[in-house]
Amino acid sequence: MKALLLRDLKLAFRAGGGFGLGIAFFLIVVILVPFSVGPESGLLTKIAPGILWLGALLACLLSLDRILALDWEDGTLDLVATSPLPLEAVVSVKALAHWLTTGVPLVVAAPLFGVLLNLPSQGYVWLVTSLALGTPALSVIGTFGAALTVGIKRGGLLLSLLMLPLYVPTLIFGAELARRGAEGQAVSTPLLMLAGITFGVIALLPFASAAVLRVNLR
Repeated sequence: MKALLLRDLKLAFRAGGGFGLGIAFFLIVVILVPFSVGPESGLLTKIAPGILWLGALLACLLSLDRILALDWEDGTLDLVATSPLPLEAVVSVKALAHWLTTGVPLVVAAPLFGVLLNLPSQGYVWLVTSLALGTPALSVIGTFGAALTVGIKRGGLLLSLLMLPLYVPTLIFGAELARRGAEGQAVSTPLLMLAGITFGVIALLPFASAAVLRVNLR
């Protein structure tokens, strides 16, 4: 499993799906928002948590089609499916590799981009907390979507359309956690809901992804 993880990390960078692309897209979203809503600092402060979370979510979507597509194209997925390693473990490693190359850089960069949106000082800790807790769910859900669309030519658009509705609960509670933290309100409810979503998808979706892959590889 370690070798598979290292291989996926190397492929992510070589194929252009590493952290650079996601961060660049994240930065573009953050820079364009003040141009669209105006430079009023009070308004930017109010919408900053939601915009940062939306930018992170869209940045995660960019590399979803690479999670399994490269292995499908070169036949590696067929070899892995016939190996002693369970498919549930394979898709878990794929999700982990996606989170390490996409989610972690977004978590690290978010506080820096929060400065551009005038995020309150007390909001940075909760912004990082919400992204660190929520982005693993985005990667696991995205891996499930990649399993659904594997083998479909130019399935990137279909994958994005399928994943957006599934991402909405994570977006709602993640942005709400960051917003309440920035405003000094109680954060227990969105924190518990976000944690429940993340741990729930981590526990259940690898099995669903593996089942879908077995069907698609027949």
